[in-house]
Amino acid sequence: MPTLLPFADAIAELEAGLPPHVASGFLGARLDPDEAALVLVPVPWEATTSYGGGPSGGPEAIVRASHQLDLEDPAFGTPYRAGIAFARRDEALVALDARARAAALEVIAALERREPAPGALALVNAAGAEVNARVHAAAVATLGQGRLVGVVGGDHSSPYGLMQALAERHPGGFGVLHIDAHHDLRAAYEGFTWSHASIFHNAMERLPQVSRLVQVAVRDYSREERRYAQSLGTRVECFYGNDLYRAKAEGVPFRDLCRQILEPLPDQVYVSFDIDGLDPSCCPSTGTPVPGGLSFDEAAYLLESLAASGRRVIGFDLCEVAPGDRGGEWDANVGARILYKLCGCCLRSQGLC
Repeated sequence: MPTLLPFADAIAELEAGLPPHVASGFLGARLDPDEAALVLVPVPWEATTSYGGGPSGGPEAIVRASHQLDLEDPAFGTPYRAGIAFARRDEALVALDARARAAALEVIAALERREPAPGALALVNAAGAEVNARVHAAAVATLGQGRLVGVVGGDHSSPYGLMQALAERHPGGFGVLHIDAHHDLRAAYEGFTWSHASIFHNAMERLPQVSRLVQVAVRDYSREERRYAQSLGTRVECFYGNDLYRAKAEGVPFRDLCRQILEPLPDQVYVSFDIDGLDPSCCPSTGTPVPGGLSFDEAAYLLESLAASGRRVIGFDLCEVAPGDRGGEWDANVGARILYKLCGCCLRSQGLC
């Protein structure tokens, strides 16, 4: 582990253009997270993944891939100068994930045999609650220091603790811009209370401060999820992938579609970005890839439009980046670039870059 540097020294070293140490942090910086304006909390967690695996390795792979990013962003300028750093990894989560994943596989195998597995199910649900508590505690501590927080998963259950912490800090409410191939509105999918497929069912049921949920690029969903979304009325609005494609095919400029997407959101916005919201050519190893989706440039333009809209981004997550055999480093490469865009969007909206 390289020695961490004070803010000014870390930024100067970055701008010197030296090759980063292999163990350096995001973008190759050696910035102490205690001096960063934006702290990224890694959550190496994938216990309830139901198709492909690998997102627990996402945070580490993204950091490695970020070492070859250039620092200047065409839309956001120099976000790194505000100070962006990963928090130290909570090693307890690694061991917890291994135990919970083994138990989750036991539950899934029992379901396939149409048999119960109450002990294993209870272990997974307790582990999910512990992950939430740990992420919540980290977010509360960092937000309390006046810093911004993003979560880097891990599967899409990873950021619940951050959303909970933000709900406590913003009792007046906030909106969520959710980019994903899936609704993630299932109630305790496969029996797992804190399933990756249930993150926004949990948020809508447990966090009344989430006043609006705007979902973008959804292409796979169950009948129950769509009915649940409809039951929430104007609290949920979905821009389905097929509808976006049809509008573009009929000549609607993507700029106008972005305006329609952002219009329902209030002044304070949380961004939840599942990498499978992108076309799977950008993320071939993600756990549940779906044909279609946003291009990289479309996702970047949407984030740029959000930052330019006058709304404040109060936090964000990036989940389901899985550096697996099918995509190798490519998934992490794209993930690192999306993460830098999210950082730039958040910092620009706060007047910090």
